[in-house]
Amino acid sequence: MTFSADLGLAYPELILAVGALVLLVFGAFAPRASRLVGWGGVLVLAAAAFEAATGPFGRGFAGGMIADAASAFAQVAIFASSAICIPLGQRWFQRRGVDNFEFPVLIVLAALGMGMMVSAGDLISLYIGVELHSLALYVLAAIHRDNAKASEAGLKYFVLGALSSGLLLYGASLVYGFAGSTLFTDIAAAVHGGAHVGVLFGLVFLICGLAFKVSAAPFHMWTPDVYEGAPTPVVAFFAAAPKLAAMVLFARLLAQGFGGAIVQWQQVLVALGLISVAVGAFAGLAQKNLKRLWAYSSIANVGYAIIGLSAGTAEGVQSMLVFMVLYMVDVTGFFACLAALKRQGRDMETFEDMAGLFKEQPGIALAMTAFSLSALGLPPFSGFWAKVFVFKAALNAGLPIAAVLGLVGSVVAAFYYLRLIKVMWFDGSLGATDTPPIEARAIALGLALFSFPVVLGALIWIYPAADRAARAFGLA
Repeated sequence: MTFSADLGLAYPELILAVGALVLLVFGAFAPRASRLVGWGGVLVLAAAAFEAATGPFGRGFAGGMIADAASAFAQVAIFASSAICIPLGQRWFQRRGVDNFEFPVLIVLAALGMGMMVSAGDLISLYIGVELHSLALYVLAAIHRDNAKASEAGLKYFVLGALSSGLLLYGASLVYGFAGSTLFTDIAAAVHGGAHVGVLFGLVFLICGLAFKVSAAPFHMWTPDVYEGAPTPVVAFFAAAPKLAAMVLFARLLAQGFGGAIVQWQQVLVALGLISVAVGAFAGLAQKNLKRLWAYSSIANVGYAIIGLSAGTAEGVQSMLVFMVLYMVDVTGFFACLAALKRQGRDMETFEDMAGLFKEQPGIALAMTAFSLSALGLPPFSGFWAKVFVFKAALNAGLPIAAVLGLVGSVVAAFYYLRLIKVMWFDGSLGATDTPPIEARAIALGLALFSFPVVLGALIWIYPAADRAARAFGLA
């Protein structure tokens, strides 16, 4: 392909890169321009999503970039989720007297890195995408500079993220050394008919590095502390788009780079998924802070997505994509509810804070109930359909034990979701809550409607789109 054709494949990323630079310069020289920068960021993300959905498909930059149905599906979901978090976060900071024009710029830069991740065609572009989005996330975690817990969260995330980067680089170097190439297609040819033990060692390190990015156990140690310390809208962003980007990258690496070694990596993924489900379900039972609780919930839910991916089939990848998109709705909506809630100027983040919420804010209480029941997997909420697709894919791939144990973990985790609902609906109120901002309330209620019943109609579009995306990986 010519260089101009290569650039045509990269239009979504180019829109984000140029847009971030323009917004950064504008915000630096225009006083109190954070609101304009925020809406500019939303427009840039919307333009990138449109280009991803309508742009051409193909391979560019000597195979280092892949634009296909999978990248388009993931980029549209990632950019949409990122755009939702910008007004949510800006209003949250404004209520606290903080005027951060850097916040939307960092969201756009993180989205740029995630767009590169889902389009990666070799180990070099994989690493560049991961690091670009990770560096933006490190700064976002500590962006509330006057808050000691936020600074601590950013530092922990950065230090442990450096370990993850080391694992990725070491694994990539081993794979390159024994396979002789960084391109996924060349790696696939090298492992066809049997992978060299050195390549398998490199694959294990790559899996460990990506497991950190999706906060899969036992590489989850950063997640509860970062979720608790980071600003609530930032956590809403952390818990949604980056997880989908890392899971799509995970699927592309395994399917297009190591499809010939499925016997070797399938059992590793099954173990990784089940450990994540167990840690998320049982450790969540002891939590009192809701942000920490949903950190463990995210660990468990990533475990379900990994179980779907471990099927090693197109159906398994499809179930993972559907699961992650529907989970993004639930987790973004729940943290939008938390971002909207304050009582006497104090954030409401614990079970005790939620006592009697239904009497004070019935709309938000109903939305939080919908998100909790969806995360629990209660029919007919979106989370139920997500888990049905995952467990069905595992059963069809001959992994009944993984499906059954995953279902058991879901039953255990039901306790803390139902406990939250009980506290909101039946406990005595602690006093009137502050008036929630219109942006957070609108986002929360809109996403709650998507969880049920709008999702029943949306699945008609999401399911076939995920099927086309999954088949782009070349799995049977």
